[in-house]
Formats: sequence, structure tokens, C-alpha cells
Amino acid sequence: MRKIFGIGETVLDIIFNGDQPVSAVPGGSVYNSMISLGRAGASASFISEVGDDRIGRRIVSFLQENNVNADGVSMFHGTKSPLSLAFLNEQRDAEYIFYKDHPNDRLDFALPHIDEDDIVLFGSYYALNPVIRQQVEAFLRHAHDSGAILYYDVNFRPSHAGEKVRLRSSLLDNFLLADFVRGSRDDFNVLFGTDAATDVYASEVSFHCKDFIYTSGSAPIQVFGAGGVRRSYDVSQIEAVSTIGAGDNFNAGFVYALVRYGIRRADIAGGLTPAQWDALIACAQGFSAECCKSIENFISVQYGAAMREALR
Repeated sequence: MRKIFGIGETVLDIIFNGDQPVSAVPGGSVYNSMISLGRAGASASFISEVGDDRIGRRIVSFLQENNVNADGVSMFHGTKSPLSLAFLNEQRDAEYIFYKDHPNDRLDFALPHIDEDDIVLFGSYYALNPVIRQQVEAFLRHAHDSGAILYYDVNFRPSHAGEKVRLRSSLLDNFLLADFVRGSRDDFNVLFGTDAATDVYASEVSFHCKDFIYTSGSAPIQVFGAGGVRRSYDVSQIEAVSTIGAGDNFNAGFVYALVRYGIRRADIAGGLTPAQWDALIACAQGFSAECCKSIENFISVQYGAAMREALR
């Protein structure tokens, strides 16, 4: 089976309903995606770092319990794992407070063996952080040169808006390395001062990456593909318990569908067909909707079991 690698941050998400904590689960944007992929039967491996504490050990054990290879997760002595406080509002969206000292980030791992058409999922500030950028970029270039498919979720939070100028070069390098770029209206408002999907694609993305997915909450998903493909997809309205992890699971479903439907790098280079885009987005939306049905950040074990059967 084709391998899927994720590289990103880890946190313990403490989730509040109003002012009362209701759950505490391991998290992180790419981490959430990898847990869902592991539950869905994908050959998943995660690369990151954790603190040498009870939280860090739980983050690693939770990966293993969900069939995700954690050999690439480093545990550094004398460090504490980061925390995220997520406060749900009436719409079940979250406002976040992060407790993490990015200048103390470290990353130490051996480059894994990557085969052609394996998949790498990366994104968020972790993919831009100057402290670990050298190691992250080396991994991404290794994957790219090995013929892997790279999926980049921009996921740029307003808390880093003051750094966007100095991070621009790394952002554009990520666009160039990626086979797919996915970002939200909020991401591009912060980065480029516009939330018009056509403008973002034409002026910022298309020169570097031809396949672009633009999401905007409950508004339709916009797809811009190689060869002039343009698609729009309505977002199904559901009764959400929590929207935490919705975007992360969209990414997981998309990547899972690349494996399930046998879409390889040669197909992407030739330009995906509308039918292929339809299948990819449908699967991405399915994972995202399933995640929103619980307080967890992932698809359920039961949904994962059904997806596992589809991979056989």
C-alpha cells in the first residue's frame, strides 16, 4: 500500500463549552489528519516532536493506538508539551488560546524511505517556522525528489500576521513544492489582504501550483485545477457538535481518496478530470462532516472501519 507521511506540530487540545472544560484530546492540525488516516486503514507515519512529560507520552501512545507509525516523533528531555485551549461558541466554532514557545521548537529525525506516489501532508505555521525550517524543507525536498505527492494546507492563523513578510519566501517555496494547495478565506485574508478565490489563485498560487482548493466555511468549496478545470461544491449543512478538526479531516479525506481511487502523480501532472475532482472532494467532505459529529478531532472508529474496508 502507498505510504502517507505527515509532518506537523503536536498539542493537547483542552476543549471548553462556554467556560467549562469538556474534553482533553491530543491534537495538532496534521496530527488530527493522521489519526483519522490511521483509523481509515491507511499506511500512516507521523513526524514531529513532543515534550518529555505525561502529555508527550500520551500523544505518542495515541498515535500508536490508532495505527500511526510514531518512529519519527522525537521526545526531548526537559521540555514540556504545548497546550491549546479551544472555546466553543454557539455555532460550535472554536476560539483558540495557544501555550507554546515556538523559539524552543526542535526537530530531529532520519529521512524516511519514500517511494514514488507516496503522499506527504504538511502545513500550518510548522511548515514555515524559521527555527525548524531547514529540517522541514529538507524533508519536503526529499519527498518531492522521490516522486511523492505533496499536499499543503496553508492554515495561517492571525496570531502570526506580524511575521507574514519574513515568511513569504518559505510560503512560496511550499507552494512550489506542493502538488495541491488548500487554504481558507481567513488564511488568505491574513496573508494577502483579499478573500477572493480567483484573485488568490491567479496572483499568488497558480504560478507555483496548478491545483488549488479554496474553502470558506459553509460557503461553496472552489477548486482550480490544471488545464483550466473549475469546480464548485456546496457544503452540506449538519448539526455540528464541534468544528474543531473539520479542515484537518477534509485534508485527511482528500489524501485518503488519492489512495482509494488510485490517483498518482502522473495523473496530477496530466490534469485531473472533473470526475476525479468530484470523488476527491466528496471523500474530503465526508471525513470533515464525520469529525464534526463528536467532540473529538477525528473521524470515529466506526467510520474509519468502513473506510478501511473500502481500501482492501
